[in-house]
Amino acid sequence: MDKTTTLLLFFFLFTFLTTSFSKNLCNQDDKTTLLKIKKALNNPYHLASWDPRTDCCSWYCLECGDATVNHRVTALTIFSGQISGQIPPEVGDLSYLQTLVFRKLTNLTGQIPRTIAKLKYLRSLRLSWTNLTGPVPGFLSELKNLQWVDLSFNDLSGSIPSSLSLLPNLVSLDLSRNKLTGSIPESFGSFPAKVPDLYLSHNQLSGYIPKTLGNLDFSKIDFSRNKLGGEASMLFGANKTTWYIDLSRNMLQFDLSRVVIPKTLGILDLNHNGITGNIPVQWTEAPLQFFNVSYNRLCGHIPTGGTLQEFDTYSYFHNKCLCGAPLDSCK
Repeated sequence: MDKTTTLLLFFFLFTFLTTSFSKNLCNQDDKTTLLKIKKALNNPYHLASWDPRTDCCSWYCLECGDATVNHRVTALTIFSGQISGQIPPEVGDLSYLQTLVFRKLTNLTGQIPRTIAKLKYLRSLRLSWTNLTGPVPGFLSELKNLQWVDLSFNDLSGSIPSSLSLLPNLVSLDLSRNKLTGSIPESFGSFPAKVPDLYLSHNQLSGYIPKTLGNLDFSKIDFSRNKLGGEASMLFGANKTTWYIDLSRNMLQFDLSRVVIPKTLGILDLNHNGITGNIPVQWTEAPLQFFNVSYNRLCGHIPTGGTLQEFDTYSYFHNKCLCGAPLDSCK
């Protein structure tokens, strides 16, 4: 047998063994569960690769872990397909799942199933741009490994569960663009570890922002387009490292004159509120890249320096008596 023939035989044997081994990677329990999920979603074309004759670790929308978790399914990501129905409760039987995504599925309806609470390894939950209804589930607080929660762009209603503040590893919470009512939970001023980014915009939240939030050093806060009133100055502070604050289109009423903003602040939007006072000179020290205080009740001279003159009149107009560049000069 010549050298070329030997190499060819070795190649075909390696390919055969690799293919045979890969067929056995998928855990049978996971495969059975996935086929139930496919059936519950009416066998959509989007999941055509979910063929029971093949290895489920090779299927579209899935990821399997390595040998340390016996190649169990660790990620289910169903995105932007022609899929209708509800989130199958069987997703809770994928017991090694770390990432669960149902996104941009406008025909996905119903409530978030309670069985998700069984996913003890879950780190990322993204159920967004669907037509899910019902409440934001309090049972999410049972998932102690959760880091990212995105339930935005749905039709969720009711109040925000205060128990979400118990999540010890939370990095980001996005509940924006729903129909949530009630107030921001007081408990959001006492997250146990890292302070998460909070996105609660485009809801119907009311009441006052809890003063306890002033104790935390948030990186990003977006409470815009709600019905929040009262004070918000506690969210600022010279010693904080906040980058992004959007409180626009609420009913906030406080004096801006003594508000000291972090020197890290890059995005600040306060438009359409009832904020009074003047813009402090200290604000010229921040590296602002976006700035809007229009439609308030501000007065006085716009401080010169920093980036405040780099924004156009749209950022300042419709106030009580603001003046100076980029507006008309003060009399």
